[in-house]
Amino acid sequence: MQNIIDIKNVTAYRGDTQVFDNLSLTLERGRNTVILGPNGAGKTTLLKLLTREIYPVYRDDSVLQIFGQENWNVWELRAQLGIVSQDLQRDYRRESRGLHVILSGLYSSIGVWEHQRYSAADIARAYQIMQMLGVAELKDKMFAEMSTGEERRFLLGRALINDPDTLVLDEPTSGLDVKACFQYLELIRDLMRAGKTVILVTHHIHEIPPEISYVVLLKGGKVMAQGEKEKILTASNLSQLFDVPIKLVQANGYYQVVPAG
Repeated sequence: MQNIIDIKNVTAYRGDTQVFDNLSLTLERGRNTVILGPNGAGKTTLLKLLTREIYPVYRDDSVLQIFGQENWNVWELRAQLGIVSQDLQRDYRRESRGLHVILSGLYSSIGVWEHQRYSAADIARAYQIMQMLGVAELKDKMFAEMSTGEERRFLLGRALINDPDTLVLDEPTSGLDVKACFQYLELIRDLMRAGKTVILVTHHIHEIPPEISYVVLLKGGKVMAQGEKEKILTASNLSQLFDVPIKLVQANGYYQVVPAG
């Protein structure tokens, strides 16, 4: 089975700033993974490499493959890799209606445009997704009038309209209150139970659902540690990752951190 991503000896910049220098990382298909790191670790740059918004520095020994390919038609890639990012939520057209948010995923557009055409099957699929996500009654609501949690559900639906094998979720519960956080995490858990592979990118420990089995710790543009969750998600590793003494608390398959001492 092809890996989701194979990165070998990749150097990448954001503007004039070098974020990665000889980064190597493999994310396996079918293995639910969290990429965990503090602000400035390189998480956003990694997302932009995945979405082909930025490209690594060309070198003979450098490899960046997504689903086994180095060169992708962006539209075909987005049909296999559903991404819900903070940038997308910030930049999405505020006047868009709920149904149109879902449908826009078919063209990977930020909103629906006059030249785009949608079949009856496309619209039926969009309604099915809204029902599954519990937002069908919001189909005519403007994006600008939605709560943060409602926006997040519609953007998740936008990612699901192409029925991708893999979902990449960027800090999925950021900005949500406790109830909305729990509800959204339960949706993510349902998707993993249904066979979707989830790559979670975050600095929030509480966002890691029990179904996540693999952890990558990213710090300063480098992989600090990676492996099975039980071995990597430890108080010692997290204290080093975030540069603060941490005590790790676990309950019902979830983790949280409190100050040590």
